[in-house]
Amino acid sequence: MRIYNTLGRKVQTFRSIKKGSVGLYTCGPTVYWFAHIGNMRTYIQEDILKRTLIHNGYNVKHVMNITDVGHLVGDASIGEDKIKLEAKKEHKSAYDVARFYENAFVKDLKRLNVIMPDVMPRATEHIKEMLELIKKLDEKGYLYKVSTGIYYDTSKFKRYGELTGMSFEQLNKYLKAGARVERAAGLRNITDFAVWRFAKEEEKEMVWDSEWGRGFPGWHIECSAMSMKYLGEHFDIHCGGIDHIPIHHTNEIAQSEAATGKKFVNYWVHIAFLTVNGMKMAKSLGNVYTVQDIVDKGYSPIALRFFLLSSHYRSQQNFTFEALDNSAKTLNSIYNFLRNLNAIKRGGEEDKEAAQELKKCRKEFFDEMNNDLNTPGALKGMHALISYENRRIGEDKVTASEAKHAIEIMLDFDSILGLEFRRELEEKKLPEEVAKLIEEREAARKERNFEKADSIRKEIEEKYNIIIEDTKEGVKWHYK
Repeated sequence: MRIYNTLGRKVQTFRSIKKGSVGLYTCGPTVYWFAHIGNMRTYIQEDILKRTLIHNGYNVKHVMNITDVGHLVGDASIGEDKIKLEAKKEHKSAYDVARFYENAFVKDLKRLNVIMPDVMPRATEHIKEMLELIKKLDEKGYLYKVSTGIYYDTSKFKRYGELTGMSFEQLNKYLKAGARVERAAGLRNITDFAVWRFAKEEEKEMVWDSEWGRGFPGWHIECSAMSMKYLGEHFDIHCGGIDHIPIHHTNEIAQSEAATGKKFVNYWVHIAFLTVNGMKMAKSLGNVYTVQDIVDKGYSPIALRFFLLSSHYRSQQNFTFEALDNSAKTLNSIYNFLRNLNAIKRGGEEDKEAAQELKKCRKEFFDEMNNDLNTPGALKGMHALISYENRRIGEDKVTASEAKHAIEIMLDFDSILGLEFRRELEEKKLPEEVAKLIEEREAARKERNFEKADSIRKEIEEKYNIIIEDTKEGVKWHYK
């Protein structure tokens, strides 16, 4: 398997630290509002990575954090905590707000058929580990104090900015040029960041005592402490959105490696943005959609998942409802194809040439998935299989043995795609009432009451979206 490593800025062959096992950390949500479909693109693409690793025989330990304290508005070094600010707006406790949006997030992951992480640690439940990490950094001379908190001196970490491909000086210049937020007074460098923020006297919620003063952790220290607790000081893969590269992930590397003296992560995998109608998602533009918004407009979450798989994870993807509609229709045609295969009862051996063609399509799919998770290329291989089998179905050449083989391959594809093919096969069998109508139609045909038989056929097609065909081998049916 080959994957693009942001740290080396090239596609590299993946080799795990421990044979057969992978430690995977994916940056989770800050639970102050509902996750939008751009966020969900990241989680789905990370799910594809995880599923591909599992398919390749790895035992994956997946950790995804829940940020329920410490993430400030605008990601700045000063300002209000996002969750505490939302709590004021909703007249609730910060804990209640965090749990509500955490539960909503988990619900959305399940609706999108994302395999749940093995561990979902909350920041508020790992303060001890964060303070221990801060103490190590303090003892090694990386920290200094200003009026608002304890900060990490990024100039002391020689490789600061390596993940971005920029030097320390270049990254500071880049961030200074793009700065739109106020920074804390007394900072030595614009890239310096808080590991511990001092709480105001009036702050009563989500604050803890420490040897540096009463306060709460910085956002970046949380991921380092939690990832290393569950995966060790050196692990395989760390994922997130591309917006995390210049600040959040760069800071994680600096503090983790400074504290341990070890390489933090071997492979950094980042997912590109999702735009809406060619524009960045923004509440002010009214183009921020949640999974529930998509459902309310009549689309299934799995149709959204299918759409989000249609572009490569490193390419920016543009969302439109027209594109989602096309994805929903294509997905439905795939489901119909599977049901039609499942209905084939024709006897005989599987055609050898067909078996070779199916094998070729399978190889193309998994070759593309192992080539930097190329989902568009893999889907091309799947559609080639569907086109080939549909042509043979139309020519009445597919045996039950061949159909079974094709279904097995499609289910193998779906072990990575997560489009619920098996559920469709299990749940979308011929409805009992349709089976009875087919029996009535057969009885009418035997009585040569063709008018009644034709009427029943039309009823089945219009009411149940099922096509009835009379063949030499008996009655066959398939969904439109």
